[in-house]
Amino acid sequence: MTDKRDDDRHEFSAGQGVDAEYEEFTLDPEEIDADPNTVDPVDSRVLTDIMDKRNVESDAIDVERLIDVGLSYMGINRFEEATETFERAASFADEDSPEAQEAWVNKGAAHAELEEYDQAIGAYEEALRIDGDSEHAATAETNLAYALWESGRGEQALEHAERAVEIDPRFAEAWYNRGFLLVERGLAEDAVSCFDNAIRLGYRSAGVLEEKARALEEAGEHEQAEEVADRADEIRREAEEQMVEEQTGQAPGPGGQGRQGGRPGGQPGAGGRGGRGGRGGQGGTREEPERELQGEGPEGF
Repeated sequence: MTDKRDDDRHEFSAGQGVDAEYEEFTLDPEEIDADPNTVDPVDSRVLTDIMDKRNVESDAIDVERLIDVGLSYMGINRFEEATETFERAASFADEDSPEAQEAWVNKGAAHAELEEYDQAIGAYEEALRIDGDSEHAATAETNLAYALWESGRGEQALEHAERAVEIDPRFAEAWYNRGFLLVERGLAEDAVSCFDNAIRLGYRSAGVLEEKARALEEAGEHEQAEEVADRADEIRREAEEQMVEEQTGQAPGPGGQGRQGGRPGGQPGAGGRGGRGGRGGQGGTREEPERELQGEGPEGF
């Protein structure tokens, strides 16, 4: 008896089929070749969908481009996404490589922007574990000093600020941080020297001059402190007038804009936030500036 199922059997093609390397039928993960200038960094699905380490081999990832995506997030204040991106970059980078260290430093800067200082400290410490003397180490030490100070650990912060200037004696922000923390310890004369170094290295913001004026005041150099504080006021007014002109196309009225507390210049990113009130000039008529420790921004940002 003939089995009826044999009569109904489907006749499959006996052709040659497609080549084994035909791309449309491969199940291999796509190569990551996303340009951060053309891929919207706000679309977090770009990372979620194509950057899962379980599905993508490490050699398929361009870590430097991934770091660029993280920096793009930083540029639009998407700091949570930035921390995740830098963590992915660190995980895909070669173990203990300069790229991994750079990713950890940037991850710390993103956490600092979120005021997640414990996470920032951990990221900077991991960066320094990789290499304590590399091109990224001075930035990591400076940022670690900032995060420790914000966490109320000023003594430890000073140790890392001093380590930063040892690694890179031409790092202006590191000299500023060291001076700032020395003033906190009552070592005003040494602090003045640090601020002078920062200024010689090109860090000439109003914030630096305000801190130098405070240190001079603490050291008993009242007249010089007043002169430096006046110069700080002048720089701040000039900057505010320029900002108004750029925004409105018109010069401000007499006296310029009112004083504002802000970051003391330096790199964008994890800049210093408001600290304890500084001491003004003699006579009690000068408005006290908002005091800030400097945190370095993301590497390459």
